[in-house]
Amino acid sequence: MSDPSKLSRRERQIMDALFSRGEATVNQIAGTLPDPPTPMAVRRMLHILVEKGHLRRCGQGREVVYAPMEARLKAGRSAFEKVLETFFGGSLEEALAAHLVSRKDGVSEEERDRLVQLIEQTRKEGR
Repeated sequence: MSDPSKLSRRERQIMDALFSRGEATVNQIAGTLPDPPTPMAVRRMLHILVEKGHLRRCGQGREVVYAPMEARLKAGRSAFEKVLETFFGGSLEEALAAHLVSRKDGVSEEERDRLVQLIEQTRKEGR
């Protein structure tokens, strides 16, 4: 698989749509894109992403369904690491602080308790 950071803006939008849905047809993908190109253009971009090794295609009746080759969790961790390095100099503390401060709905008590548990767990494991 080629490097996901080398994707064009439109390819990244398509991959994001597929990661959020799990799998989708050309028309479903086109419906999620801002300023959507024609279905034929989306089909061509999907073909390129298949050739690059980012997607797999499978038939489902008359429709062709596309799905990411990489697991959503793995892709999410990779994207998070890139954001952490790019915007926060690798500082998890700064990233978490920025996120907690910017949340409109605040942090629920359950979320706060879970974060404390995760921090304690990593401390016990020596990470």
